[in-house]
Amino acid sequence: MAVADLAAPDQVAEPVERGRPPRQARRRRWAFLGVVPFFAYISIFLLIPTGELIVDAFKTANGRFTFANVEAIVHAPYVPAFEFSLEVSAICALMGGLLGFLVANAVLHDGMPRFLRGTFSSFSGMAANFAGVPLAFAYVATLGAEGIVTRLLAHLGFNLSYNFDGLIGLSLVYLYFQLPLMILLVIPSIDGLRREWREAAANLGAGSFRFWWHVGFPIVAPSVFGMMVLLFGNAFSAYATAETLGVTNLVTVWIAQLVNGNITVDPQVAYALAFGMIVIIVVTVTIYTLIQRRASRWLR
Repeated sequence: MAVADLAAPDQVAEPVERGRPPRQARRRRWAFLGVVPFFAYISIFLLIPTGELIVDAFKTANGRFTFANVEAIVHAPYVPAFEFSLEVSAICALMGGLLGFLVANAVLHDGMPRFLRGTFSSFSGMAANFAGVPLAFAYVATLGAEGIVTRLLAHLGFNLSYNFDGLIGLSLVYLYFQLPLMILLVIPSIDGLRREWREAAANLGAGSFRFWWHVGFPIVAPSVFGMMVLLFGNAFSAYATAETLGVTNLVTVWIAQLVNGNITVDPQVAYALAFGMIVIIVVTVTIYTLIQRRASRWLR
């Protein structure tokens, strides 16, 4: 009887407990309200404008459906602009990715002072956001025709010819914010390498080079390649720095010129150019997502 009496309250209470909604489920319902402002912000400032832009790319000024705008961007002068933008983005991705990985690996080396990591992280966070008009002014004041470094080298007998409009010149300017961005992104991936892997490689007689060649780089390679893809998209969509430096052969600059009327006013073609950029960015993000999925398997 005593056992039955003790079990009875539990048996009676159990259906009541099951009938009530779990407290955790109720919390999740209320927590969903917290992301409503985020989805509203994304919809108002990203999804709806992007949808309207894509629709306008296939319309005439009178609102009729047409493919003429999209057909126009596959001819000169827009094709060279796409080619130049892709070339600059590719150079920035390769150089920024490689140099950023080497610098981050050097900073995180066991023999380096610990304060260097905080210093590099702080500087990289600032430099990654230092772009646009301030960056263009800094480069003109430093390496322009009358820049400080240019005049100093001229006094020393060296003639520095630096063209910001060229492929290499603009790529070097973009590297100022691409390189620190890569450092910030790649540090967590290098930290994800377990110390046991290094110790095991050392116990087997492998030096630093052999460890990175056979263990380290194969593991972080998907993350590094994914971040290089991200750098590619970041450089491809940059505008203010190139516009301030007077570069005219970029897709983003052409869009601004067609909208503002610096050369001619043709917003429909500008919409088509923006649509072409969206296609390239979507492909870039898709490649980045696929690479990051592979990288996450190794760094769990």
